[in-house]
Amino acid sequence: MCGRYASTASSKEIEATFSITRITPQVRPRWNLAPTQDAPVVLYEGERKMELLRWGLIPSWAKTASIGAKTINARAETLVEKSAFKEAFRRRRCLVPTTGFYEWKRSGTTKTPMFIREADGHVFAFAGLWEEWLNAEGVPVRTFTIITTPPNALLKPIHDRMPAIIQRKHYETWLKPDGNVREIQALLAPHAEGDLVAVPVSSKVNSVALDEPGLVVPVEVPEQHQLL
Repeated sequence: MCGRYASTASSKEIEATFSITRITPQVRPRWNLAPTQDAPVVLYEGERKMELLRWGLIPSWAKTASIGAKTINARAETLVEKSAFKEAFRRRRCLVPTTGFYEWKRSGTTKTPMFIREADGHVFAFAGLWEEWLNAEGVPVRTFTIITTPPNALLKPIHDRMPAIIQRKHYETWLKPDGNVREIQALLAPHAEGDLVAVPVSSKVNSVALDEPGLVVPVEVPEQHQLL
């Protein structure tokens, strides 16, 4: 799964990277984004734009928002089957800008947080789905989920899932509302491990209350807990 990630790019960097045509809201750097929090998401509604959406997809038919806690991720293999995701997969795909994500590697009784990022350090994109739900007051609430795939060779020793990553050359195909389903599904393959690096970081990231640059700084780990 993907339950914590960083999104430290500025609004200008996101606009340039994702060719956004509408003026976007200002975003602040986030080093420890967690479910139910708002995060920048790139979507298409007649034009490519960026909005702040809540992490944890609430289907339009949901009676309460509580389902969002269980839908922070969507498995690529079952998108067309799950009622919470199948309509969004066909019509409301999005890109989730990120500069890296966290997974926890178990070694005996020890769990070491790892930060996984692009080798060049640039902003990249998770594959996501978005949805609009009306709350009890009739106010629209937009939410999103991050799609996951089986792990690549880099991630396999760390976790049994990884976020689906969309390459820049495929942004248009992914965002296009009525694209070919088979062509779109083909984009949801484990990302090439050579493009990514994984480094151990401080256990401070375990606390959702902390959100600071030091969380992504590599740390030394005891020899008996060496991971990669």
